[in-house]
Amino acid sequence: MTKLNILAIDQASNCGWKTKNAHGVWDFTTKKDESSGMKMLRFRAKLREVCNIEEINLIVYERVAGQHKNSIIHASKMVAIIETFCEENNIEYKAVSATEVKKFATGKGNANKERMIEAAREKYGYEGNNDNEADAILIYHHTLEDLNL
Repeated sequence: MTKLNILAIDQASNCGWKTKNAHGVWDFTTKKDESSGMKMLRFRAKLREVCNIEEINLIVYERVAGQHKNSIIHASKMVAIIETFCEENNIEYKAVSATEVKKFATGKGNANKERMIEAAREKYGYEGNNDNEADAILIYHHTLEDLNL
C-alpha cells in the first residue's frame, strides 16, 4: 500500500492547514483592488505548492455546514477547488464533519472554538491561538485515527 501523505484543511479566508511536517494559516483575504476569484487562484496555488513539496496523496477538509449563507457559499467554493484539484492530480479526498472532529478532540460534538484550541494544545502541543489552524491539526489527527495510521 502507498504511504499516505495527508493535507488537512479547515477552509476559510484564513485557512488552517496541517501536513506531517508543518502547519499554519494561509490568508486569502481579498485585497482592495482584486476580484473575489483571486482568493480562489491563491488557494489553488497553495494547494499545488504544498502537495508537490509534501507529495500529498490525500486531502481531508471540513464538510461545509452552518447557518451563515455567505460563509457556506465561500467554503463551498473552496471545496470545489479542492475536489477539482484532487481529480486533476489523482489525489484522494475526504470530508469530515465539524461534529466528528469536535467529538474526537473534546468528547463533545458541540465544543466551541476556544475548547478546540485548548484540545490542540493539550493533545498535540499546539502553541498558537488560531482556531482554523487548531482545527486543521485536529482534522489531521482525527484522520490518522480514523484510518488506523
